[in-house]
Amino acid sequence: MKNTRNTVPSLLIIILLVGFPQISESIFTPILPALSSAFNIHDSVAQLTMSIYFVAFAVGVLFWGILSDTIGRRPAMLLGILCYLIGNIGLFLSPTFPWLLFFRLIQAFGASVGSVITQSMMRESFNDLQRGKIFAQTSAALSLSPAIGPLVGGLVQTYFGYQHVFSTLIVMAVLLLFYSFYRLPETFHLGNTLTKAPFWSVAKRLSFDSKVWCYGLLIGGINGLLFSYYAEAPFIFINHFGFSSVQYGFLGLVLAVSSILAAVLINWLLGYWSAEKIAFAGLLLSIFAACCLLIMTQFETIIGLILFIFLFFLGINITLPNALSMALKGYESVIGTASGIFSFVYYLFVSFFTYLISYFHNGTIWVLPLYFLSFACLLAFSYYVIVYRKTLK
Repeated sequence: MKNTRNTVPSLLIIILLVGFPQISESIFTPILPALSSAFNIHDSVAQLTMSIYFVAFAVGVLFWGILSDTIGRRPAMLLGILCYLIGNIGLFLSPTFPWLLFFRLIQAFGASVGSVITQSMMRESFNDLQRGKIFAQTSAALSLSPAIGPLVGGLVQTYFGYQHVFSTLIVMAVLLLFYSFYRLPETFHLGNTLTKAPFWSVAKRLSFDSKVWCYGLLIGGINGLLFSYYAEAPFIFINHFGFSSVQYGFLGLVLAVSSILAAVLINWLLGYWSAEKIAFAGLLLSIFAACCLLIMTQFETIIGLILFIFLFFLGINITLPNALSMALKGYESVIGTASGIFSFVYYLFVSFFTYLISYFHNGTIWVLPLYFLSFACLLAFSYYVIVYRKTLK
């Protein structure tokens, strides 16, 4: 199969395809209290819509990656977006909460295509220098996604009702499907002879590598903490402090600014520190912020809570890019297979961490800061023992 337009994917379509899975997850967060009321379920049950997303996402990453090697990137991408569209339609029409959970799985399974195949297309379309620039531009654009999802979700729920958040996703999926159909080129040549590493051989090698497990826990844990915030924060700010859905949506700007500032700090710190030291420093900042957040919770000071939530995410956003860049060092010769397996595992970690916040949810505002502090300490300890300590010798 040849490139349908004899070209490479544009920056715009790359950003759209990588970004829509993140929007699909974060747009849910303002409507969680409304889901609890509409389906007459406990808050912790509504939070399952966040954690199960990543179970299906993890499976989808493996499935679509393998399928795209068989039928090509473009057909697999279009099928994935179609699956995503079906999931969104099902969410809109769901008569009961179990049906909503089922279609949430379908939605996530389809959405994962944007993550795995877009990265493959970028590797096939650009040389190292071009790819570095594209990744940087894409990351800069995606740093706004923590603000866009909750804000759009809050606005739509406030003015049209929570169900129309699903109709918004339907419209987004339809537009993305048509745009991809007409503008997405094929980057993978099926006639090429590819040297593929045996799946189980790579999986075995990864499973016995303690450093890989540490980075998997670190990356999955950091993303899990982010989406645990998305799952718990609406009940804190909307139910406890009385924020409107729109006001809550604007809090997404706090996460977006923390991501942008972290990127600036990383570029500066790399001139002085190693990536390992920067990653560990980010974890220490998160622990400090979580301690202060716990203190602010006692006084129920909204400004204080928001400030230390910002610092907490600044810390983990300093750690995350460095962890991603170092996770699979030494696996360059089998990077395709290794990254697929690694992504599958760390998305399961994301799902587990996000599920735990729903397990511990009790309606108080203490759960989130305690959760942040406990797992930030766990991640820092694991990273220090397995990775960082060895760099000090």
